[in-house]
Formats: sequence, structure tokens, C-alpha cells
Amino acid sequence: MAGQAWAVRCQDIVKTYDTGGQTVRALSGINLSIALGELLMLVGPSGCGKTTLISVIAGILDQDDGLCEVFGQNLKALSSKHKLAFRAENIGFVFQAYNLLPALTAAENVSVPLVINGMKRRLAERKAADLLEQVGLGSRTTSLPGQLSGGQQQRVAIARALVHGPRLIVCDEPTSALDHKTGHNVMNLLKEVALHENRSLVIVTHDARIFEFADRIAEMDDGHIVQVRDRQTR
Repeated sequence: MAGQAWAVRCQDIVKTYDTGGQTVRALSGINLSIALGELLMLVGPSGCGKTTLISVIAGILDQDDGLCEVFGQNLKALSSKHKLAFRAENIGFVFQAYNLLPALTAAENVSVPLVINGMKRRLAERKAADLLEQVGLGSRTTSLPGQLSGGQQQRVAIARALVHGPRLIVCDEPTSALDHKTGHNVMNLLKEVALHENRSLVIVTHDARIFEFADRIAEMDDGHIVQVRDRQTR
């Protein structure tokens, strides 16, 4: 991928945890880059380091060694305050459990990142409603999460991840709790509304049913990237 513009560059990333006096190495010299305009899937068995890696990429965790740059920014070099501001501007999250606030409507849930970034609530909710329309939930803006199906809740979560215009979307098992058809609808939605030349997606998944949507698949095992496959080699 010579001449490719990169959203993420990880070089020799090492991360260890101290668990009850025992040191566990979660990441062992990870080298991985994610291109602008790319949907990369991160796969592998439970406990292999996938969640730790996306947490480093998203600036939630600091690595012990190595370099992680997101849009050219060394995240570890930022103060906590500046790292939080960088994430708020550049990174969106779609969580496996949706993490919607049960007492807030769909529009209110989607507007949360905008309100956190300082936008007035009424304007934020209008922008949220516009995005919910784009993801097919224009008639459900005032619905509470408990009034929505699993697929609808996932679309609200996707809208929340996109509403502030981040350039990197990080998804943790976005389809694992969904049936085949709904999972494919969610992936088509992500490709349609989230992915373009200036934005990248990294998706952690065990769901082989959605591998066809990836530009590349990075396989992890025991804290290592063991193989990266692209469309031509799958």
C-alpha cells in the first residue's frame, strides 16, 4: 500500500498488566497500520489482545512501549486533558452493549457527544434527529431505548458514534447480538454512512458472517498480529 495515507500507525506496541503480582503481556510488539478510507476487522480468540489494542488506538490506554499515532498524533505524548479533547473530536465508539442511557430518548442519546463538546442542547438534538433520519430512525427520535429493537438500538449507537464527525470509528462486536439479516443491515449502514475516503473503521469481531465487508482482516493470537489478509487473499 505504497503512498497510502494512514489514519493509524502502530509500531512495536507492548502492553502488560499486573494481575495479583503476576505480569501478563497483552500486546507483544504489535505492528499495524489502518489506512484512510479503510474498514479493517480485528479478529482472534477471546483474550488475544484485541480489546487492549483498540483501547491503545483510541487513547483509552497507554502502551508500555512502542509508538501509536492516530492522524499523525502520538497519543501517549498528550496530557490527559488534551487526549480527551483529541478523542472527543476525532474518535467515535460503537460498543457491543450499545451503552445507551435508558432514561434518554434516541435523539438525546445521539446528541450526548455534541453536548459534551459544548454544543447547545437544542441544536445538538436537531443535529441528532437529522442523523437518525439518515440511519432510518427518523420516526423514532423520541423513543426510549427500551422501546427499540436490538437492531434499532445498534443504529442509535452508530448515529451517536458519527454525530460529531469523527475520522476514526472504533466498533467492538457491533453485530454479535444480532441475527444474520440485522447484522448485515448494520454493516451496510456502517459502510454507507460511516466510511468514506477521509474516515476509517476498525471493527473487533468474532462474527465470520460479516468478514465480507472488510477491506482487510488482521488476525491476532496471544498478543501478536499473526496475519493480515486483504480482499485478494481471502
